[in-house]
Amino acid sequence: MTAEAVPPAPPPASGDPADGRVEHPSPRRRTGLLITGFTAVVVLLAGLSLSVGAGEVGPGGALDYLFDLGGARSDSRLSLVIGDLRLPRTLTAVLVGAALGVAGCLLQAVTRNPLAETGLLGVNAGASLGVVAGIALLGLDSGYAYLVCAFVGAVAASGLVLLIAGRGGGGSPMRLVLAGSALGATFGGVTSVIVVNSAETYDRFRFWVLGSLAGVEGYGELGRLLPVLLIGFAVALLVTRPLSALALGDDLARGLGHRPSLIRTSVAVAVTLLTAAAVALAGPISFLGLLAGFLARALTGTGLAARIVLAGLIGAGVLTLSDVAARVVARPFEAPVSVIVALIGAPVLIGIVRSRRLASMGMTEPATGDGPPRRRRPPVPARLAALLGRSRAAGADTDVGTGTDARSGGPRKPARASLAGTVVLRRGPVSLLVHRRPALAATGLAALGLLAVTLSAYAGQSDMDVGRTFRALFGQGDRFDVLLVQKFRLGRIVAGLAAGAALGLAGCLTQTLARNRLATPELLGVNDGATAAVLLSVSVTGTFGAWWAGPLGALAAVLVVTTVAGGLGQRGYRVLVVGLAMSALASAITQVMLARRSLSSAGSLYVWTSGSLNGRGYSVAVPVLIGLCVLVPAALAVARHLGVLRFDDATAASVGVRPGRVRTVCMLLAVALAGLAVGVCGPVAFVALASPVIASRLAGPLRVPLVGSMLTGAVLVVTADTVGRIVFSGSELPVGVVTTVLGGPFLLWVLLGRSAATRV
Repeated sequence: MTAEAVPPAPPPASGDPADGRVEHPSPRRRTGLLITGFTAVVVLLAGLSLSVGAGEVGPGGALDYLFDLGGARSDSRLSLVIGDLRLPRTLTAVLVGAALGVAGCLLQAVTRNPLAETGLLGVNAGASLGVVAGIALLGLDSGYAYLVCAFVGAVAASGLVLLIAGRGGGGSPMRLVLAGSALGATFGGVTSVIVVNSAETYDRFRFWVLGSLAGVEGYGELGRLLPVLLIGFAVALLVTRPLSALALGDDLARGLGHRPSLIRTSVAVAVTLLTAAAVALAGPISFLGLLAGFLARALTGTGLAARIVLAGLIGAGVLTLSDVAARVVARPFEAPVSVIVALIGAPVLIGIVRSRRLASMGMTEPATGDGPPRRRRPPVPARLAALLGRSRAAGADTDVGTGTDARSGGPRKPARASLAGTVVLRRGPVSLLVHRRPALAATGLAALGLLAVTLSAYAGQSDMDVGRTFRALFGQGDRFDVLLVQKFRLGRIVAGLAAGAALGLAGCLTQTLARNRLATPELLGVNDGATAAVLLSVSVTGTFGAWWAGPLGALAAVLVVTTVAGGLGQRGYRVLVVGLAMSALASAITQVMLARRSLSSAGSLYVWTSGSLNGRGYSVAVPVLIGLCVLVPAALAVARHLGVLRFDDATAASVGVRPGRVRTVCMLLAVALAGLAVGVCGPVAFVALASPVIASRLAGPLRVPLVGSMLTGAVLVVTADTVGRIVFSGSELPVGVVTTVLGGPFLLWVLLGRSAATRV
């Protein structure tokens, strides 16, 4: 290239539009503008909150009182409306929203998970348990008593989570999240145990759990908890720099002079103080911490100090706006603020994940094509041999592919041929490859299921012994015994078996697709969508029992989630974020429908929303069994492709598997199965999570345990239903409550063990 051909150096950057270039603000200046703008928005929303309410005092009266124009503060009416009602309520909304926003941002930073929510430390569940225990056991009925019980329960729950997460693991992010999720579920189950046995407790609890600022009068409650909030904010600011170092890794943080375990404990303390005070003041307002932290990250990037400040401002603004809307949308009544938060936050969150900004946050993965890789195929024979369980060891006596004996070269025996861990059954042109360990596991689970059915049929008020019950199951023995078992008890048992099998298979499909033991249909909003649809069908038809509403609601939820997220391919956090938004919205709708019904109707529906087989029989079991007869063969047909899909997409595509097609089919199967189960017995927790884990341990890690998961789920549901019927004399615990109470410790045992990192 000649000297004349070298292009001249570009001129210095200029902000002059005539140069054709626009000078973009620096990141620091942009962050400052964002913080200033959101601060102004919060101030404007606070002014709007002071101007809106049940009284006839508008913006002019509010300004007169604030600046004491013309001696306005001496007006008793203005002092009551603005000074005693609206101003304390507005300050509470700003502080509670800021607390939840900061707590959510801290939790997302320490766990390195942008989907972390303040409920992960068990704070909301502990506060709910504290309030319920105070109502049911201590007879408390005042707002201040609720505040004390909620705060004590929240602090105790998070302290227990920290204690468990810190044992032997240094309080790692994974252990912290798992311990909080497991214990939070257990606390929620214990809360349900108390609520379902006390109609008075449920009547008070169902309104408190929606979250509201309507009861704020004066500065008494806010004044008592203001020091707690200030301490929480102070700890959050002090831990900002060490937490930024921790984001670089534990080793580098130690090299900079920080102690990772102490940092995580300090963050957990700050999150606990902020969330506990917020829940005590306004009830368990979910989703706000997730929304504020996620939105702050999307706007500011990785600067932690700016993210924390901005998350606090976003939380304050969203809660203040939600509180104003709650006073307006249902006049002369007030709408639950948690519903308004979900209605405002869900579209915002969905808009974020649909934007290009999400890709710059490193939170998406490009959807992979279905075709094979263009350059070269990775070596896969060893992987496929391990997956299919075919031994390549020397000395194998049988060559399955050629049908000859490997040593003599002669024909092999036609009856069956043995491989390492497998048996080939052949009759004429038909052959079947049976894996020994999964077959033995399935046989054992089937025997265990028969035992569970017998004990469930035996558990009751009659004087039949186990032998008579077993004979009656098969139509033998006394006619009265046969009538009692087959007519009245067996229908409920069959419904439980069908629902459990559907949940187990759905959980196995979703966990295998996501390559994550924590992945269940709940992540896509399936359970909450199906529950809301069933309750809506009750409002429309006037009768309960529309099992078909569950699959329709589940399908509608998944269609919305996948349409908004852009498909079911590998898209990182996008599907999960939209699923969480959908779950929050559907859950809020469910709580509102329960709160607006009469006490007797709401109580029975609440039992079902906890997961119950009470009153369920052949009328709902038969449709689910028909669905299983269609869906199970389809799941088994794609089982081999699903097993290959546990590896990366390039490996799957190189052997002719279409990853996108397999994901779509399996996800639709999981949605249909979960929707059928919810339509039968409500959203039974932990069955879809625990069944594949147990079945995988029994069948071995190299198999996709579809059949084992079905059998395990059926055994778990029937056993939990039996326990719920006999644990308390004269009352019955819903099956979902039993699985929730027992599922939390199970999750801790399975996922917090020494090899948890290899299983999650």
